[in-house]
Amino acid sequence: MAAMAPSPGREVDRYGVVLLVLCLLALCQEAWGLVCYCELSCPDQSFNGTCVAKPDSFCFSSIIKEYDIETKEWRELRTFGCLGSGELGYMQCQAYLVKHQLPKNISCCNDYDRCNEMLRPSLSPEQIPTVHSSRSFLESILLVTLPLAFVLVLALIMTVWFRYRQKEADARAYNKPKPVNIGNSETLPDLLEVSSGSGSGLPLLVQRTIAKQINLVHSVGKGRYGEVWLGRWRGEKVAVKIFFTTDEASWFRETEIYQTVLLRHENILCYIAADIKGTGSMTQMLLITDYHPLGSLYDYLQKTTLNYYSMVRLSLSIACGLCHLHTEIFGTKGKPAIAHRDIKSKNILVKRNGECCIADFGLAVKYVSENNELDFGTNPKVGTRRYMAPEVLNDTLNMSCFESLKMADMYSFGLVLWEIARRCASESGSKYLLVDEYQLPYGDLVPPDPSFDDMHEVVCKRGLRPDIPLRWSCNEVFKTMSKVTQECWHAIPAARLTALRVKKTLYRLHVPDGTKIV
Repeated sequence: MAAMAPSPGREVDRYGVVLLVLCLLALCQEAWGLVCYCELSCPDQSFNGTCVAKPDSFCFSSIIKEYDIETKEWRELRTFGCLGSGELGYMQCQAYLVKHQLPKNISCCNDYDRCNEMLRPSLSPEQIPTVHSSRSFLESILLVTLPLAFVLVLALIMTVWFRYRQKEADARAYNKPKPVNIGNSETLPDLLEVSSGSGSGLPLLVQRTIAKQINLVHSVGKGRYGEVWLGRWRGEKVAVKIFFTTDEASWFRETEIYQTVLLRHENILCYIAADIKGTGSMTQMLLITDYHPLGSLYDYLQKTTLNYYSMVRLSLSIACGLCHLHTEIFGTKGKPAIAHRDIKSKNILVKRNGECCIADFGLAVKYVSENNELDFGTNPKVGTRRYMAPEVLNDTLNMSCFESLKMADMYSFGLVLWEIARRCASESGSKYLLVDEYQLPYGDLVPPDPSFDDMHEVVCKRGLRPDIPLRWSCNEVFKTMSKVTQECWHAIPAARLTALRVKKTLYRLHVPDGTKIV
């Protein structure tokens, strides 16, 4: 059977369908726009790395150089995407380089979908910056600003420092004592008289000069803090206390106390100088004071029998010195109140005129009422156990109250008064007959070197005090001394007499030398 030929009407229908499809595709493309490849510049409506450009628009590919602050290098960055439509897209392609200040180049196309995927624009050599050129700008700023800031800060610091130094210099000039010329001063009293009216000793330079010119003669005593030597300066006798190296804190504290303004008093050991010097193998810490050949009150009482006059004179002079220590002097050049904290007969020296002077201030405490501060120094040691007050032995002393420290001194002073009164002879007829052998306080109750527990047992638990001889009731002088002594060592600190009260009471007992009172 012969094949049937297509009819003309069916051929026309087939061409119509193809034409219709082509028209629909053209319309779809017209409606959808140009499909572009996008990377790093994709809009929100992108899909699978592509974006649709507007009608009559362009796809683009660009290259840009960006400076990385962390690595301090330029890096190359390529982007792909879609531009605006019509004339706007064309203008964007042409003006991109002008619009952006960074080194950049761009290529555009609209030939077919994803036509920009193969575009690779490049930068000309003139557009590629060097790292040096960018850094030089930053470095130039830093090189100018940092030195300028450093100079300004240094100038500010130097200005403040110079003003501070000027104030210090003005203050020193205002308080500067009269210059001392050692060459023109023949004796130590001359030096002490012209050095300063403050009563705080010689200038430090003069002290060091004197210390270097002293010749040591021989040792005159040794204690727990060091050794005392007889020395000579220009023919004058001086006492040189050489501290052990382990007692540097005591030397420093004692020197500091002696240099306190207005401390100088006739019943306080006269301080001359202090210095530290090395001898190659060891270091010597020197404290130079007046020399008193009669020695300590402890030594003096063992070999001397007292009469009423000498007993009262010794006791009164100690009370005067202690009163001066305990009293605060107000004013521009005031004196702080000072508690000794180690009053005993070995720390009191006897002068040629029969008076005493208080020495050894290694444990002293200073107090200024204006700021209510106690200065204990850095010496961790405590006083002598035999002379410790009950509140010290039972650890009830209020260390933050200066009045408590003063009352502890008065207890120790009461024991010293007992030592003095025992060595005063009581009279029978026209001769002094009765006198007690010297004895340390509690000498019959505790060992020669009592422990803390020994003293606590006797003083606190048993409440004992040194015996009062019956002969002390023979006359008014002894009765007064007995009453003052017992009120000074009272168990209750607030009930003890003050140094000023003792001083006033003993003044009324001052009798002419050699006078006998029955």
